[in-house]
Amino acid sequence: MGYRISCKTNFDAAHFLSNHSGHCSNIHGHRWNVIAKIYRKELEETGSSRGMVIDFGEVKPCLKEIAGRFDHKLIYEKDTMSAAILLMLKEEKFELAEVGFRPTAENFAKYFYDELKSMDIPVSSVEVYETPDNCAEYFED
Repeated sequence: MGYRISCKTNFDAAHFLSNHSGHCSNIHGHRWNVIAKIYRKELEETGSSRGMVIDFGEVKPCLKEIAGRFDHKLIYEKDTMSAAILLMLKEEKFELAEVGFRPTAENFAKYFYDELKSMDIPVSSVEVYETPDNCAEYFED
């Protein structure tokens, strides 16, 4: 029993999964949809957020800022591309986003969760959709 709100954003980005046995080993793109959920048993009782779980205006900018780090970039896992390829991409002014994890929907769900927590957003779970039909969710008990 309780209340849950959801805030959604999206970003367009390419990625690949190094050493993957399927098609995802090749560079390809997605419109990534990210949904952050915040749960509370009770609504705020005082202040400007009275009657709310949390003001959407507190969550949305944080979610957009995180997504903006990846929008219209090639996301790659650290140490999965040679220095020569990275140099050539940078010389061509391609925007790159290096991450310290394999860029799967599952790992992005945890990344967004952790980043929102570090911004003092009391997130309960994060869903990341790579496609309209495929989603990964991260939550903690």
